[in-house]
Amino acid sequence: MPDLERFTPAERWVHRSLALLMGACLLTAFALYYGPVSLAVGHRHAVELVHVWAGYALVVPLLLGLASPAYRRDAGRLNRFSPEDWRWLRSRNRRDGSFGVGKFNAGQKLNAALVSGSVVVLVGTGTLMFWTGLVRLAWRTGATFAHDWVALGLGLLVLGHIWFAVNDPEARAGMRTGRVSERWAEKEHPAWAAGRRGGAPGTGRGRATRR
Repeated sequence: MPDLERFTPAERWVHRSLALLMGACLLTAFALYYGPVSLAVGHRHAVELVHVWAGYALVVPLLLGLASPAYRRDAGRLNRFSPEDWRWLRSRNRRDGSFGVGKFNAGQKLNAALVSGSVVVLVGTGTLMFWTGLVRLAWRTGATFAHDWVALGLGLLVLGHIWFAVNDPEARAGMRTGRVSERWAEKEHPAWAAGRRGGAPGTGRGRATRR
């Protein structure tokens, strides 16, 4: 079966850039907050600076990606939750062929929303923590509490994302090369696969869909 183009070079560049910057943020956070690692690494101020500026840099690939029409279309897809997506989340048989999953399933949309929201909260609270003269102590204390717990949640979310990627080589290939097999697309994202080949899911015929 032929391959289908899933991600453009611009989209893959954004994903890789975010992955590197997010990895830098999480690793430096671990070095700052976990005592044994902090002592082993040393250079706390340098680690803190890498953490802060890697965090601010997270928005750069997201903004540059907007120059790509394909990236903007996929951002729109990730931002839309349909009744079918809610059904998908509630179901235990998500791959039984009864769901018209588009390019992104509900789990991927939810992951994107949680990561985006977490980044906004972390950048905001991190700013209050780093530039201590901006607000009074009570606000900085609250910001530190929120920053720590949201960072922990984001770290777990990233680990979950990596776990799913490790267990789906075809999805990894799609992000690495930009292409996936039609067989995989028909199984995991049938509505999107049908749209790519101009047919209805499982038939190869019918109207195309942009989902």
